[in-house]
Amino acid sequence: MEGLMVNSRPEIREEDEIHPLVSYVSLDPTYGYVLDCRRGYQGTKNLSDCRRFFLEPLHPKQRQYEALRSYFVDEEPSSDVAAHFGYTPSSFRVLCHQFRRDPHPAFFLDPRHGPQSQPKKSAARDLIVALRKQNHSSYEISELLQQQGKPLSPTAVQEVLRQEGFARLPRRGEEERPPRPRPTVEAVADVRAFSLTPRTIRTQCGGLFLFIPDLLRLHLDTLAAPSWR
Repeated sequence: MEGLMVNSRPEIREEDEIHPLVSYVSLDPTYGYVLDCRRGYQGTKNLSDCRRFFLEPLHPKQRQYEALRSYFVDEEPSSDVAAHFGYTPSSFRVLCHQFRRDPHPAFFLDPRHGPQSQPKKSAARDLIVALRKQNHSSYEISELLQQQGKPLSPTAVQEVLRQEGFARLPRRGEEERPPRPRPTVEAVADVRAFSLTPRTIRTQCGGLFLFIPDLLRLHLDTLAAPSWR
């Protein structure tokens, strides 16, 4: 949890304990007043520090908000509010006058949203739909888009298909899939047919056998003989 809104906070009593995850209270420029939550116990403010955030605001906009709230909601005298929040009586009267005539006072900022459009998806949407109608999977569509200079990940392709109302393809057999290089299954080696007689062997998967001549030249059996005793 990144933060907890406290615009309508419950009543806090002296005997209540601040939650150990609440490290400090701050004025967030996007979401307004928040209790900032962090893991750990270091830097946890006590109840007096949290109250001081509201009673002694440092940010000018917050100071205006708390002063106006004390006057209009808590019905404190204008002179007391002005003295408490550092205004002269005349300047606080001007602040109240402006507040009453401002239909939309800007004490809080609206959350900033990211871009709503996705140019890459939009540019490839028609092609994705056309390829799915040809029974191509999301991975195949992603590869074809890459070839045409419109790279999209299989996950992004799946999102477009889901938005267009396409269901997932049923699992296809190997004969139904487009031709492409695939892993091959080689015959299992039979150890009983192994022979050390000199001969030539041709294979496409020699593996460690390619290093046998080098291993013989190193005389590893002679080096390892003392460890066998």
